[in-house]
Amino acid sequence: MQRTQTARSRRLRSALMLAALLASGTAGAEPVLVVNAAFTAALDDEAAAKIFLRQVKTLPDGTPASPVTQKDGPTTEAFRSHVLKKNASQLKAYWAQQVFTGGGKPPPELEGDDAVLKHVADTPGGIGYVESGKTRAGVRVIKR
Repeated sequence: MQRTQTARSRRLRSALMLAALLASGTAGAEPVLVVNAAFTAALDDEAAAKIFLRQVKTLPDGTPASPVTQKDGPTTEAFRSHVLKKNASQLKAYWAQQVFTGGGKPPPELEGDDAVLKHVADTPGGIGYVESGKTRAGVRVIKR
């Protein structure tokens, strides 16, 4: 009897968490990493995180990195969680410490996918993230 109630309780919790995720819009906002089309090397999540956290200043090919982020939304939330491994408050605290100690400042924050795509296409070393399925000339998707 106890096991049956525990299993039901776990299934109910899982269903509620899934419903909350779907309601918040984060479930469908899968981000993809995009770079300027001139960049041809591979880049994994760990290397991308170091670029966005300004721990590394260049792309693997030596090009100065020009990362940009987006205003808060489902795509940004998913990127922070999956690539940077931080939530909004952790990232805010990280940048507060970096600015205070002279370690750097966060990448520019743009208005949305179109602005990120334009910056990345127009900037050598440009790197950003957009919602899956969005692209334009001059940009290459390197991470799904």
